[in-house]
Amino acid sequence: MSQNTLEIEREDKKELYAYQKGDIDAIFDRLDNAPQKHHLLYQLPTGGGKTVIFSEIVRRYLSNNDKKVVVLTHRIELCKQTSKMLTGFGVTNKIINSKVKELPDQNDFSCFVAMVETLKNRINDEKLHLDNIGLVIIDEAHYNSFRKLLNSFKNAFILGVTATPLSSNIKLPMHQSYHELIVGDTIASLIDKGFLAKATTYSYDVGLTSLKVGINGDYTVKSSDDLYTNTLMQEKLLHAYTERSLGKKTLIFNNGIHTSLYVYETFREAGYDIRHLDNTSSSEERKDILQWFKKTPDAILTSVGILTTGFDEPTVETIILNRATKSLTLYFQMIGRGSRKLPGKDEFAVIDLGNNAARFGLWSDPVNWQHIFKSPEFYLENLRDDHEIEMFFKYSMPPELRAKFSKTADVSFDVDEEHKLIIKQNLRSKVVLDKSLDQHASMCVDNTETLQEAKMLSRELEDDIEDRIKRYSKCLSQCSKNYREWLVDDYKQRLTLLIGKKYREKIMNEPD
Repeated sequence: MSQNTLEIEREDKKELYAYQKGDIDAIFDRLDNAPQKHHLLYQLPTGGGKTVIFSEIVRRYLSNNDKKVVVLTHRIELCKQTSKMLTGFGVTNKIINSKVKELPDQNDFSCFVAMVETLKNRINDEKLHLDNIGLVIIDEAHYNSFRKLLNSFKNAFILGVTATPLSSNIKLPMHQSYHELIVGDTIASLIDKGFLAKATTYSYDVGLTSLKVGINGDYTVKSSDDLYTNTLMQEKLLHAYTERSLGKKTLIFNNGIHTSLYVYETFREAGYDIRHLDNTSSSEERKDILQWFKKTPDAILTSVGILTTGFDEPTVETIILNRATKSLTLYFQMIGRGSRKLPGKDEFAVIDLGNNAARFGLWSDPVNWQHIFKSPEFYLENLRDDHEIEMFFKYSMPPELRAKFSKTADVSFDVDEEHKLIIKQNLRSKVVLDKSLDQHASMCVDNTETLQEAKMLSRELEDDIEDRIKRYSKCLSQCSKNYREWLVDDYKQRLTLLIGKKYREKIMNEPD
C-alpha cells in the first residue's frame, strides 16, 4: 500500500457524551427502520462533535453490516481531519484525493473519505467505481455540491450532517434532497452543560444601505470593500478592538481581501501584532501563520472566508465580524470558531460590525430548525432588512465629540417622544425639527468663543442630524428618500442661519 495514497493518522478514541449517544441511537433507528433509499439530515451546532458522532456511526454500521461507507466533504482539510478521526475510532479508511486515479486496492478498505468534486470527476472519467456502498455521509451538507453524486449511490442510505440545515442555494432547498431532519442539542444547552463557551456580543451600529446583494443572495465583495475600507469604518473597528478585545487573541472575518489588507495595515500602523490570511496564501504561508497564531497570546489574525470551516483553534478569545452577511450558515460558522472551551476559557467575545445579531438574533438564541428546513423561503423573506434594522439604531454621540459640548448638560433629543407631544397639542410636525434645531444651535454657540468656531462645530453634528431626520421621517406617514435628503440639506442650512442669530443675541446680551 502506497503512503501517497493511504493517509492514516492514529488518534485516541473520543469519549461519547450522553447527548451524542442519544442522537446516534435516533439516527440508527432511522437507518434500521426507514424505507430503502432514505435521506436523513442531522443538525448539531459547531463544536457539538459532528465528526465524532458520524465516526461512531461508521464504526457501528460497519460492525453490523456487510457493506461499505463513503464520507463526502467539500475541502481537503476536512478530508484529512475526518480520516484522522475515523482512524481514532478504529475504522480503516482511505482518502480519495487528487493523487488517487484508480482504486485497485478497493477491497482492502471498508470506508472511503473523498472530496465531492474529486470523486465526481473520477466517476465521470469511468476510472473509479465504488462497489457495495450501503451508507453515504455528507459533511457540511448545506452545500449543494453533493447533489451531483446522488445518482451514483441510488441504493445507499444518505446521512447529511450540518450545523445549519439551510441550503447555500435557495433554489435548491434541503427538503428536496432529504426526507426528514433530526435536530440535536441547542447551543444554549451545550453551553449550560459545559461543552461550549458562552458568547458575549458587542454590537456597533453600521449603516449598510450602500451594500449591494449579488446573485448568490449575499452582499457583494466590491460593495463591502467600498464600505469597510473607508476611514470611518477602519476607525470604528480599531476602537471596537481596543475597547473590547485589547490584549486578547482575536480572529477578524472580512468579506474581501482588499478589506482584510486594509485591516492589516491599520492595526500594524497602530502597533499591534497582526497577520493576514486569505485563499491566495500558499499552504506553507498558511501553516506558518496559523502556527504563529496558536503560539502568540495576543495575536490578531485578519482573514477572508478561509477559516470558516476546517479550522479549530480553541485559544481564540474574540471573534470580530468586520462584515455583514445574509447567510445564516456563515454567521454561525464565523462565531463558532471562538466557541471551543479550554481550562480557564468559559467565555469569548463577539464584536459585530455588520448588524448581524440584529438580523439573525444572538448566536445562542433558540432557532426553529424544523421550520427553516421545511420552509426556508418563508424564513429568508422574513429576515429583517437593513432599512428596518437601521431604523432602530440609537445614535450615541462619541465621547470625543461629546467632550466638545461639555458646557451642555444634555445633548440628547427624543424625536419620537417630541413628535407624540406635538401631535397631542395639534401642532404641525415640523415643530419637532424647529425644537431640534434650537437645541443644536444652542449647543454650538454655548461651547465656542466665536461665530466661526460655532459654525465649524456644527459640521461635526452630521451623524446626529442624519439620525434625527431619519427618525422624524419615520414619524411621517409618507416620506420618500428624496424628501429625506432634502430635509437633511434644509436642516443644515437653517442650522447655520440659526447659529448666526443666536450668536448675535449672545453678543448683545453680554455685559459691557
